[in-house]
Amino acid sequence: MRETTFHGWAVRLLRAEILLALAAFAVLCVAVLTVAPQLVEPDDYAYRASVIALTDGYPLTLSSAEARALAAQVSGVGTGTVSVGPGMGAFGLSQWVRLPDGRWISQKDPGYPFLAAPFQALGLIRLAPLFSGALGCLGLFFGARRWLGRCGGAAAVGLFCSSGAAYLFAWRDYMPTFTDASLIAAGTGALLWALLAGEVTARRRTWTGLLGFLAIEAAAFTRYTDIVVLGCAVLAVLALRWRRPASLPPGAVGWWLGSAVLFGAGLAVFNEQVYGGPLSSGYPQGLITFSLSAVGPNLRDMPTHLLQAMPMTLLGLLSLAWIFVRWAAAHRTVSLDLAVGLALAASWFSAWTLYATYTWTTSPVMSSLSTVRFYLPALGPISLLGAWLVTRLPLRAPLAAVTTAAVVVGMFGLGIWSSTSMRDCPPTAACTAPLAGGGSG
Repeated sequence: MRETTFHGWAVRLLRAEILLALAAFAVLCVAVLTVAPQLVEPDDYAYRASVIALTDGYPLTLSSAEARALAAQVSGVGTGTVSVGPGMGAFGLSQWVRLPDGRWISQKDPGYPFLAAPFQALGLIRLAPLFSGALGCLGLFFGARRWLGRCGGAAAVGLFCSSGAAYLFAWRDYMPTFTDASLIAAGTGALLWALLAGEVTARRRTWTGLLGFLAIEAAAFTRYTDIVVLGCAVLAVLALRWRRPASLPPGAVGWWLGSAVLFGAGLAVFNEQVYGGPLSSGYPQGLITFSLSAVGPNLRDMPTHLLQAMPMTLLGLLSLAWIFVRWAAAHRTVSLDLAVGLALAASWFSAWTLYATYTWTTSPVMSSLSTVRFYLPALGPISLLGAWLVTRLPLRAPLAAVTTAAVVVGMFGLGIWSSTSMRDCPPTAACTAPLAGGGSG
């Protein structure tokens, strides 16, 4: 009788958790779709031209005649205006550059147009970021529930969807920022599930982990700097293979790491063929720069922006601190929480450290709306770490569900407030000055 009662509670709790996760994603969708779309800065215009070009059958690189025709086509699309946007480039195409062979291409990394073109062709471009967001929520739900147990999936999805930064960039149809963050979230969650699901068949774990790697690789193709997140995933798998090889499915490491190697080789060949070098991109040499001298100004100015746009950052930091305290109290015995926490922290801090050295991050002509996008790829790992704190409170199951819902609702309130304030952009110099186009998504 007691076992039957416990099973009934578990089923009801799982249903409540699924409903809470679905509600969180639904709130995100409503918050995004009820705000009229807008092209905010030159990046939006550049990506829009690339998406439309690919949808209409143009190749990645255009002749002068094709570029001129594309510019005429996009001049009145989607915004109710006839301007092709600030920072006009060739033929009025914002942030398009001429290659050495005389053809034209967008400066922006080419992955997002391939992901967005099917939605553009169907007239559903507004759903492109939200579709990726759904994948991110799916990966986070199963990965967090596998790691954290009860309420973990709902907490991770709720934190992911409640971020003001998520609202801002899921709302911008032609920007890839929320898409690559969602793909990283999906891949991280899938890989976490595959590594921890020891009782599941080896084939299922192998394929799920491979899908996780493919998602992170798609994110890296969308934003080249996400390659650091892929590197962290590779290192996490290698570390587990070294420490506990029996916990991995037979042959899985070869599939997973082989996928990463093939992606790196394919990206190098692509860049060689299109941009003229394996490490080249569409940006002119010297435009995208990283320097240790940028770390000081970035660390001084960015924390306020990040806490405003991604308030669960504080939960993630508290989780890491608590995990290390427990590790020290247990005489430095390595636990599952410590291992997963370190892997997630590596993914998070590798992306943030890279952009801490980026000289555009705190440019005086860029507002929070522009600069926060550099840090959004860590949204998934931060949400998982924040969910650890929410689910580790010593509460009984029904009260834990209520507490999780309360935390998520509170975070949604902060997120809606922060996204509205950043979208409306208060009258500061950073907001009134023309926005620069030196970002990478």
